[in-house]
Amino acid sequence: MTIETTEEAWRQNLSGRFESQLALPRPTDWWTGLLPSRSPGLQPDGTLTSLPLPDLARCTRSEVQAYFDNGWTLTELLFSGLIGEEAFYRPPYHHLRHPMLFYYCHPPALYINKLRVAGLIDAPINPYFERIFETGVDEMRWDDMSKNTMLWPSFDEAHAYRKTVYRRVSEVIAHHPDLADGHAPITQAHPLWALFMGFEHERIHLETSSVLMHELPLNLLHRPDAWPALHPSARRRGQANTEPQPGRHYPELELLSVPATTVHLGKPADWPSYGWDNEYGSRTAEVQPFRAGKRLVTNGEFHRFVVAGGYREARWWSATGWEWRKYRNIKWPAFWVPEGPAGYHQYRLRTLFEVIDMQWDWPAEVNWHEASAYCAWLTERDGKPYRLPSEAEHNALRDVVSGVSDDAVMTADGSRLLHEHQLNLNLGCGSSSPVDAGRPTAKGFHDVFGNVWQWLGDHFNPLPGAQVHPYYDDFSSPCYDGQHQMILGGSWISTGDEASVWSRFHFRPHFFQHAGFRVVQADHDGGAVRLDTEDAASQVYESAQMVDDYLLLHFGSAAEQMPFESGPRDACQFPQRCARWLTEGARAAGAPMERALDIGCAVGGASFELARAYREVLGVDLSRAFIDTAETLKRNGTLEHFCRDEGELGHRVTTRIDPAIARERVSFRQADACSLPTELADYDAVLISNLLCRLPSPRSLLGRLGGPRGLVRVGGMLAIFSPYTWLEQFTPRGAWLGGYSDAKGPVHSADTLRAMLAGDGFELVKEAEFPLLIREHARKYQYIVTHALLCRRVR
Repeated sequence: MTIETTEEAWRQNLSGRFESQLALPRPTDWWTGLLPSRSPGLQPDGTLTSLPLPDLARCTRSEVQAYFDNGWTLTELLFSGLIGEEAFYRPPYHHLRHPMLFYYCHPPALYINKLRVAGLIDAPINPYFERIFETGVDEMRWDDMSKNTMLWPSFDEAHAYRKTVYRRVSEVIAHHPDLADGHAPITQAHPLWALFMGFEHERIHLETSSVLMHELPLNLLHRPDAWPALHPSARRRGQANTEPQPGRHYPELELLSVPATTVHLGKPADWPSYGWDNEYGSRTAEVQPFRAGKRLVTNGEFHRFVVAGGYREARWWSATGWEWRKYRNIKWPAFWVPEGPAGYHQYRLRTLFEVIDMQWDWPAEVNWHEASAYCAWLTERDGKPYRLPSEAEHNALRDVVSGVSDDAVMTADGSRLLHEHQLNLNLGCGSSSPVDAGRPTAKGFHDVFGNVWQWLGDHFNPLPGAQVHPYYDDFSSPCYDGQHQMILGGSWISTGDEASVWSRFHFRPHFFQHAGFRVVQADHDGGAVRLDTEDAASQVYESAQMVDDYLLLHFGSAAEQMPFESGPRDACQFPQRCARWLTEGARAAGAPMERALDIGCAVGGASFELARAYREVLGVDLSRAFIDTAETLKRNGTLEHFCRDEGELGHRVTTRIDPAIARERVSFRQADACSLPTELADYDAVLISNLLCRLPSPRSLLGRLGGPRGLVRVGGMLAIFSPYTWLEQFTPRGAWLGGYSDAKGPVHSADTLRAMLAGDGFELVKEAEFPLLIREHARKYQYIVTHALLCRRVR
């Protein structure tokens, strides 16, 4: 169920019943797997570190269990640093992610869901939990506060669920025949790939959970005794908190030249470790000569930017970055703690569990907006062009990888990596370290791997030849959208695959992820891959022209959309016809008609039409331009826009919402249809119009429709309209519902869709062919025939 949307709504999750269980020290029953004192990875000093990444060609059953136990206990060790019930239910200050309770149960839920998909287990453990804890939040914008209205399960229910999942996963490890001694290599085609997928997914969230804890108030946190200690450099004395001196408190910027070279990107398909889909494929890049920082940018160097007014001057920021800075009222890095008046620029440093003296020679942990602004400031200060590296340039700084022994995380645990390899990776310690403490590469660069992730100039992008994996077809593809920046290199808390030389990760540019940066000096862009060009799939629905075209499609009269009487005017006003078809079907079925959800609402034509019959309508769309336009129409009732006739010629048209429609019934929200917020559930009607074949993972949306906490309530109605125009520009071929042939013959999308809906508790009410007309200009039109399904959820 959901509760009233207020900033403090999350407090209704607090029961007061678990304060003793969540106090310090944790009781023995806290641990649902092994205690840290019995866990693989235990060090002589009583702390726990991460084991090496398994070699899937020769790992033994006991090694697989040890790796699972190590990751599971590390997660619970981290969460044992949360004090009291509030720490589990209080959302982060920005409200952009779920509370910690979600991340306590999210990895276990994914284990069960993926093991079921692979056929390794045949039944759910808790279908409700495996729905609400399945999908995290990919924050769309920094000002989206419409989260955290969920009434979550109690802590004892969550704790019991973890216990059950631990036993179930351990049973799979103990009994699967293909983990016996001398087994064949475990490849992407093997069902056990899903088991290792669960391991690496948990380790991703070990790190992302630590970031969210980093953002919690310190009174809700305590450093667990077995958690790795801060890097020894944190115990130094004499680092002044004001006016740090280069050469004494931090090294000056030093650039090393990198000659022109050729780099080859992509993990070999037969490499014997688990990998995410985006790591595979291959790209050869010709790298032009450039100069790069020998070390990561330090807190001391970034302090100069802060003192110089870096957070006050818009000219150093991108337009979006400046909007973020103003909205958050940021004046210095998020994890710097000011001491004294702001103008004194005295700071201490917030680590994961404490505040310590500022470490001026540790890397500055910032987001992409801040890193880019620093580069612009440095360019102006020095009169030379600085920027972030490209993925190809980052690879040019690395040492050669020719075998497993060159991927250090496959051969050493965190402690050995830190002390023998001088790599701050894999939880060798519990914090960042000085930027010159690690062993440099053969080319002289420090921290190419480890310490903190490094922001790049590239958008997250697929390598040519990469394919989605059928067990997790929406892991990467929804983020190939021009809205996610690449990070490489891993951090001190990156473990397993994240710490591998093949790792490729990403986050939105306003997110924090134990990430810093190094600067590159060059008069070229390094070949950075950008997906925000006007013709990119991610930008198709953001242009002003597309907004104009969709306003005409959604609200234009038949005569405006098709001025020729001989034309197919019955194909006009498509959104309204879809909404009416759903409404009429709901009335005929006697279905409840209180709440409706319009997924892929665009500029809102169907949403407003649904408000004639439903008391509450929510329209969601990925396009910010569409949502802004729909909200303007809701607010004003009218909007003038341009209608193209020929070339640049055209005329102005005024869109008006019918005054008979109660616009206050309609609300709009930017959201990803492949990752809809958990709190959206139990609608009387759901409309999905002309959307499925534009999604990177249509099954992700279809999987949310039924089951526990499904989008459609039992007895509710569902209408889907699609022409099934599958294009790899929008949907990876492996995620298509049809339009191809397999070993059994042709696969048609409509057949796949009917089967999926029937299996999820939907009964087909009727089908139809729905024409759609899109005007491009006065003499060019797209005529499309969509296939329409109307279903009722019966269980």
